[in-house]
Amino acid sequence: MSDGSGYTVRVGESVGELDPKQWDALVAEANPFVSHAFLSALEESGSVGQRSGWDPVPLLIESGEGRLAAALPAYLKSHSQGEYVFDQGWADAWHRAGGSYYPKLQISVPFTPATGPRVLTRDPELALPLLRGAEQFCETNGISSAHATFVEPGQVSLFEAAGWMIRNDIQFHWDNRGYASFDDFLGALSSRKRKDIRKERAAAQEGVEILHLRGAAILPEHWNAFWRFYQDTGARKWGTPYLTRAAFDLFSERLGDRVLLILAVLDGKPIAGALNFIGDRALYGRYWGAVVDKPFLHFELCYYQAIDAAIALGLDRVEAGAQGGHKLARGYEPVRTTSAHFIVNRSFREAVADFLRREREGVAQEQELLGAHTPFRQG
Repeated sequence: MSDGSGYTVRVGESVGELDPKQWDALVAEANPFVSHAFLSALEESGSVGQRSGWDPVPLLIESGEGRLAAALPAYLKSHSQGEYVFDQGWADAWHRAGGSYYPKLQISVPFTPATGPRVLTRDPELALPLLRGAEQFCETNGISSAHATFVEPGQVSLFEAAGWMIRNDIQFHWDNRGYASFDDFLGALSSRKRKDIRKERAAAQEGVEILHLRGAAILPEHWNAFWRFYQDTGARKWGTPYLTRAAFDLFSERLGDRVLLILAVLDGKPIAGALNFIGDRALYGRYWGAVVDKPFLHFELCYYQAIDAAIALGLDRVEAGAQGGHKLARGYEPVRTTSAHFIVNRSFREAVADFLRREREGVAQEQELLGAHTPFRQG
């Protein structure tokens, strides 16, 4: 599949079929979610592929020697679940107009609302032919659209240069301003917020032992306990958990110390847990669950313990997942996230572009309003 610039874009069958060293060499900064280890674990565990509605179709550019030079982690989607950037309204509108919105091309990490690179290459000149290849793939195969979600800020310009439509949303991230400890962080907050957080932490930790487990320290019994927590949360939120049980074993095996499991233990038994992944610069909170309803335990494991871990590891930030205005009072600030979209049909594309212009204005206003209500001391 040539894009007309002399480059040929090939469609792969899976990430797992590709050489791990060549794939990982495309990314300058280690991001656990675009690593070969993570993406191939999703495939091998059956979390994607099969009947999941996420069919891997990585788009690849290879050198004359057959070495991987650029890639898009991409999937053919038959639904809009597990993306956290909601386009069901677009799908409904296109279906009412007589079109078929699905399948669509999703350039993302499945089930993972964490920012990261979406154009994987050390050569920025390959970005445009790769994105043009994605467009041609859609046009040639009757695919309505392509969507790159949670694009890291440094790559947004690549999609803008290709003429893709930009969409914004808001997440809440914690920013490490050189804190030496959690108390150091609390010192930056207003007096009332400091007191509130200390009370929450004391209530959550009462009678509970909290464990931080990484790498080989995470045993099968820990994963079994976390699997129960994850199933409970998944069943309540979206009906069927996205990840299979095998995925967690593969994460542990392949990502090693990049995996941080935080467990709350009561009377010798785990009662709740939060799963995190460690990048070069950020801690990414991903999954949480509990079998005991203990006040403030969710805040403790997902937000406060994550801050403790990020400070100890010398990381710049904590990304604690999608949505959650309740994070604001706990020191997580509103941050704009970005997705990029290409729609084949010109009329539909123009209608979506008009919607996005108005939506971006609303998101900017919301971010400004939220930013005025952070718990940090003024002046």
